[in-house]
Amino acid sequence: MPLIVAIDGPSGSGKSSTSRGVAQRLGLRYVDTGAMYRAMSWWMLENDVDIDDAEAIADVCERPRIRLEIDPLDPRVFVDGRDVSAAIREDAVASAVSKVAAVPQVRTRLVRQQREIVSRCLADDVGVVMEGRDIGSVVLPDADLKVYLTADPQARAERRARERQSGGDASYDVSSAAANLADRDRRDTTRAASPLQAPDDAVHIDGTHLSLDDVIGEVVSHLARESQ
Repeated sequence: MPLIVAIDGPSGSGKSSTSRGVAQRLGLRYVDTGAMYRAMSWWMLENDVDIDDAEAIADVCERPRIRLEIDPLDPRVFVDGRDVSAAIREDAVASAVSKVAAVPQVRTRLVRQQREIVSRCLADDVGVVMEGRDIGSVVLPDADLKVYLTADPQARAERRARERQSGGDASYDVSSAAANLADRDRRDTTRAASPLQAPDDAVHIDGTHLSLDDVIGEVVSHLARESQ
């Protein structure tokens, strides 16, 4: 049977790089569920929906057509046929996504779509690495392997600051990253709908002092042991 891997963890823990790396190494598809919530948030902003009004968000969250390209070598996100892969990484979307993602109707809609993506992959006899914050606990509770990936706050902040600076935001420093990550952690772990949490049966990997290749190798090794 095709492998299904769920990788969860807080912002800046290296989920995306790890998940893409595992998918590339094992020939699996890659699903970034965070990008789906960003895409939903982008649509809300584009259509002047008040992101502080949960009822307004709930009323329209079925409207945007969100589609993912799930090749780990070239993952892309489309909303209503428009490639928004770059646009969803902008600051305005990053600031809005926690509020939008906390709306239960949004989560219900996107969890349904995430499971549909996995079902299509299984029908095509191909496995999936899916990453997010509620994958092992809510979306794919029967995944072959559940990983909870983390790193200490300083390492996460340094990683996020490097990412932003390499993207051209020279003013985004470690202290800014640390404050933003702390706020995101608070929002993600305290929301009522599908809060960030480690599944009871997840493998915990602390990437603070590990290279990306080391973390990918650990996930692949756990998969090999699970399949024996």
